Amino acid sequence: MTKDKEPVVKSFHFVCLMIIIVGTRIQFSDGSEFAVDKSKRGLTHVPKDLPPKTKVLDMSHNYIAELQVSDISFLSELKVLRLSHNKIQLLDLSVFKFNQDLEYLDLSHNQLQKISCHPIMSFRHLDLSFNDFKALPICKQFGNLSQLNFLGLSAMKLQKLDLLPIAHLHLSYILLDLRNYYIKENETESLQILNAKTLHLVFHPTSLFSIQVNISVNTLGCLQLTNIKLNDDNCQVFIKFLLELTRGPTLLNFTLNHIETTWKCLVRVFQFIWPKPVEYLNIYNLTIIESIHEEDFTYSKTTLKALKIEHITNQVFIFSQTALYTVFSEMNIMMLTISDTPFIHMLCPHAPSTFKFLNLTQNVFTDSIFEKCSTLVKLETLILQKNGLKDLFKVGLMTKDMPSLEILDVSWNSLESGRHKENCTWVESIVVLNLSSNILTDSVFRCLPPRIKVLDLHNNKIKSIPKQVVKLEALQELNVAFNSLTDLPGCGSFSSLSVLIIDHNSVSHPSADFFQSCQKMRSIKAGNNPFQCTCELREFAKNIEQVSSEVVEGWPDSYKCDYPESYRGTPLKDFHMSELSCNITLLIVTIGATMLVLAVTVTFLCIYLDLPWYLRMVCQWTQTRRRARNVPLEELQRNLQFHAFISYSEHDSAWVKNELVPYLEKEGMQICLHERNFVPGKSIVENIINCIEKSYKSIFVLSPNFVQSEWCHYELYFAHHNLFHEGSNNLILILLEPIPQNSIPNKYHKLRALMTQRTYLQWPKEKSKRGLFWANIRATFNVKLTLVTENNDVKS
Repeated sequence: MTKDKEPVVKSFHFVCLMIIIVGTRIQFSDGSEFAVDKSKRGLTHVPKDLPPKTKVLDMSHNYIAELQVSDISFLSELKVLRLSHNKIQLLDLSVFKFNQDLEYLDLSHNQLQKISCHPIMSFRHLDLSFNDFKALPICKQFGNLSQLNFLGLSAMKLQKLDLLPIAHLHLSYILLDLRNYYIKENETESLQILNAKTLHLVFHPTSLFSIQVNISVNTLGCLQLTNIKLNDDNCQVFIKFLLELTRGPTLLNFTLNHIETTWKCLVRVFQFIWPKPVEYLNIYNLTIIESIHEEDFTYSKTTLKALKIEHITNQVFIFSQTALYTVFSEMNIMMLTISDTPFIHMLCPHAPSTFKFLNLTQNVFTDSIFEKCSTLVKLETLILQKNGLKDLFKVGLMTKDMPSLEILDVSWNSLESGRHKENCTWVESIVVLNLSSNILTDSVFRCLPPRIKVLDLHNNKIKSIPKQVVKLEALQELNVAFNSLTDLPGCGSFSSLSVLIIDHNSVSHPSADFFQSCQKMRSIKAGNNPFQCTCELREFAKNIEQVSSEVVEGWPDSYKCDYPESYRGTPLKDFHMSELSCNITLLIVTIGATMLVLAVTVTFLCIYLDLPWYLRMVCQWTQTRRRARNVPLEELQRNLQFHAFISYSEHDSAWVKNELVPYLEKEGMQICLHERNFVPGKSIVENIINCIEKSYKSIFVLSPNFVQSEWCHYELYFAHHNLFHEGSNNLILILLEPIPQNSIPNKYHKLRALMTQRTYLQWPKEKSKRGLFWANIRATFNVKLTLVTENNDVKS
């Protein structure tokens, strides 16, 4: 999302030089390749098995009571050493004489009472605070620490020239622990700190503030005081203590940590600081005690720009609300932050206010906050996070009289939209609106400021973006993450949209033309959605892969298939489906072409193999067999009437009648011939089938003439079919004349197959060989049959 304007950020978060020191710590601890962590191990001494190239060593929170040269002398490259929260009482800094690179030494929270210095030291960070020193542990050798940035000290008593050895040093941060500071009543001490940009004083956490010491700092820019306990009686002691500290013109930032005070004393502290050069006042962990009554406060001209109060505990349960809230609402400053407090309301200023920034996060404000308030005319940023707001319509009305308002944050409330039929009213100046973490639904898009540029709606209950919404032509950034959206919004209503965050929704089939409709898109975050990897997603995955990875945030790791099960967990970049399976038109054309080719092929094969003829023969055969199955069993047993049925061409009838038939009948065989045994009135096919079925054998006289006879081929077809049906070897092939293979038509492939697979008897032209021929014929009829004549007489 777009950052707040620069002046707001700069003023709201005043940065002391402490950040430089913290940054140094982070750099040492995280950037070092050789860091060793031995903290919280219950150790009583430094281990001897540390790597010699260790640069960062953390020995904090142990039980080490003594440190010797041999403990760390072998760590010649050591730069950072943390020994805080141990039990060290005495320390000779010469133990570090072999650690020439040591820059960061933390000895805070020990039991140190005395240290012995060493001339060769190069510390940048030295922390001796929270120990048991009676006087400030300053050695003259400290004056040689030209690179020293941070110095932490402890003392029970102070003397004006304690810090004289380091007076010429330009320190960034001094931490002074005065928890055990003690001085007799009516005595006053002084301490001069010549050059320090940040001074942090820590007092006893449970004792009333009673320190009477004059501390003067020449170049102080940031002052922090921790553990301050005040009441109406010692309030003046504290203000007197501040008098010298706040005298310098360079003090810009003043911070109070863990302060317990009466309301009257707090107002007096505010009144004291008001004319001072302080620009930023920060109060953390404030506890108000005793009572709250109306106090006089003079809002004189002030250089204070910002007051920040975080975490207020109010131990006064009955008090005047006006007395409390008026002090804050009438402040003539630019920025006010009151967060994590039990405040239930904030008054509208009586006169036009100077507030430009208001942060009222984590209070208990309701929809009545700033209702009909027309004095916040300069307010540019309003933050009302984590309150009790419920009605978005009323929030819009609240802004109506804030003509300068540009940034509004009402996230983490219980806001709902759609309660009112009338249109929402917003001040037109709002450009950044944060409505995240509420309970808003789709209707929120009908209740938005018209000129908004940045809109945050993440973590709501939005299921879709309605098509008929007010066009937000200025909207550039939209965050709708963690909702229940099922598709990416187009840019029809958001013509300027350039940043879209829509991850963690229910987007399964994002629109393929999203990038075409959103030409200005420079960043999209749409990962962690339940993508259904089907044809609909194919085009989107293809388009998103073509976009720069700088535009598609989280690609490809956050973009994975959720359905179907076989693709679950597959990255979208690895998901592929063929064009044929996704293009219906192409699929129909392909199927049609395939069917056409198949039809042409079948037609050709039918013509080439004479398939209709075979179909007719199968039909006739099936019909005849069906009729035969209907004949009673005893009749079937008497159906065999002939020894052989002879099939031949009319052109070969002379040989059949003069040679074959006479010989067979001379051997006592009953022969079936078509010209004498076909039954008049029946079809030829039925006669053929009947004769074949009533004959023990079927003799086929093959010749070129036979090949040309279609009826002969029918007889051969049915006889061969009967062979497989009966499971017997009832075919006898006699080759009367040679038949060239190429003379057999393709449609008679059955004849071609029989001649290659079965043995046939060839009629010899020489008379001397005919005896063997007839012997073979007789051998095929070596079974004695009992035939039934046409008159039902049995004949052997």
